[in-house]
Amino acid sequence: MAREFTSVGVVGLGTMGAGIVEVFARNGIDVVAVEISDAALDRGRAILTGSTDRAVARGKLAEADRDALLARVSFAVGLDALHSVDLVIEAVPEYLDLKQRIFAELDRVCKPEAILATNTSSLSVTEISVATARPNQVVGIHFFNPAPVMKLVEVVRTVVTSADVVADVEALCERLGKIDVTISDRAGFIANALLFGYLNHAVDLFESRYATREDIDAAMKLGCGLPMGPLALMDLIGLDTSYEILDTMYRRGGRDRRHAPVPLLKQMVTAGLLGRKSGRGFYTYERPGSAKVVPDEQTPTTTQPAPTDAAATKVGIVGSGTMATGIIEVFATAGYEVVSVTQGAEQPGEVFEAVQTSLNKGVDRGRLSETDRDAALGRISWSATLEQLADVDLVVEAVVEELSVKKALFASLDEICKPGVVLATTTSSLPVIEMAMATQRPADVVGLHFFNPAPAVPLVEIVRTIRTSAETVATAQAVSTTLGKTGVVCGDRAGFIVNALLFPYLNDAVRMLEASYSTVDDIDHAMKLGCGYPLGPFELLDTVGLDVALAIQRELYLELREPGLAPAPLLEHLVTAGYLGGKIGRGFRDHTRR
Repeated sequence: MAREFTSVGVVGLGTMGAGIVEVFARNGIDVVAVEISDAALDRGRAILTGSTDRAVARGKLAEADRDALLARVSFAVGLDALHSVDLVIEAVPEYLDLKQRIFAELDRVCKPEAILATNTSSLSVTEISVATARPNQVVGIHFFNPAPVMKLVEVVRTVVTSADVVADVEALCERLGKIDVTISDRAGFIANALLFGYLNHAVDLFESRYATREDIDAAMKLGCGLPMGPLALMDLIGLDTSYEILDTMYRRGGRDRRHAPVPLLKQMVTAGLLGRKSGRGFYTYERPGSAKVVPDEQTPTTTQPAPTDAAATKVGIVGSGTMATGIIEVFATAGYEVVSVTQGAEQPGEVFEAVQTSLNKGVDRGRLSETDRDAALGRISWSATLEQLADVDLVVEAVVEELSVKKALFASLDEICKPGVVLATTTSSLPVIEMAMATQRPADVVGLHFFNPAPAVPLVEIVRTIRTSAETVATAQAVSTTLGKTGVVCGDRAGFIVNALLFPYLNDAVRMLEASYSTVDDIDHAMKLGCGYPLGPFELLDTVGLDVALAIQRELYLELREPGLAPAPLLEHLVTAGYLGGKIGRGFRDHTRR
């Protein structure tokens, strides 16, 4: 039977520590909150009262419950106040020597049966535990910020942590209304090990001026449904904290270059640009601690051409698959005259039926009126020959992802289309420059990467090659705006923004499973509950298709030749065995539950 914790101590009352205090006190447990000085104690008390007052103001906590919560907390300077608690959770900054000194002192102060826990997000729990004479009673209890809101807790056991201690902590998490995942002591645990490689990669894209900070953040929010973009998230976490986590993961996690902090990150930390806490990081904020972004002329960004009014009015769309029909619908409902050209076995009538069916669903769901649907259909003409594109202003290609097919198509379009027409490809992985150089007008060729389903996803990646003109990019931006989409501009590299950041993260999750570090369900729980992701990595892989994920990861690896980007062997084996995801009803869950 799990032990009953009646009192706990919390060491360190920053944002995280004060949040942990609130979690325990909300659930009827007495808390001794400890800091190093009176000034630090006052700051911690202010964080706690501010959080609970906001909860009352928002109707999430009754005044009487707030008063009872605060009455359960006693504040003290110095660790001696923790002599009689059942459990101590340390939440001080991420410095190993500091934590070891604290645990050595806690070992002296606390009663013999007390459990000593660290809230570290990246440091070795084992190295912290050996500073005590009771390493079997030391465990990691990693809450996520803000602790009163986030449901996930990572329970980290070392090789010597007692099974009874782990069981007691798991039961405590359930009492607190948290969902725990229990894992062994490894750099970054689950959430940070997957999150910070992605964040570091985003900083690398920004540092290399591949895309602006705004476009990187917009791409991941709109293209993946994430609650925050990666650079805004690093500002929230703190660039100093992010640097320490990445540095620790690099040193403890096998020295994977993808976890080596990008030089810009160290430079910003050295310059005091720590994010929201200092008032400036990748973005500038109204004041330190504020979430309100204000214009900033000092943080470097990539200069893009301003949108122009000289946008297309008549558009040709080549293709007959799901993406092509979605793009036809997007342009037609936005008021463009559309010429749909099919190639291959499908006939224009089949494409018409697919577009009409989708528009009818829009009417049924209240997204479109019947008048809007009929007007959109009336703007579309249907053809099986490319010659019908002779007088269009823009052509969007959405045919099969085979480079030879696309290059041949662009060569034909170059001969048929009038001078000055923008030729766009919707490729998600192939080099746009290859298609551009199949024509005699590479300055007029650009990538317009729509996301599936095109009518629903509000993002378009505008991919410029080294030959694309500024006028072509500006036209693509103007078209995106008219379509009601956010157009983000990037260079012509494998994966562009979204896939370049998303698929290595998914590949890392597969590697974590392959190493038997955790389970499919726990990894998915960690990313959904700890990071606010709409889907866990394995849910997303099964949705996208394991074969698609493997193909994109191969493209990223072949272009960048970074060892950490090599496709996980487990992913390759599952695809070979026919486990392709939701499209055939067999994916990661079926594999792991055989």
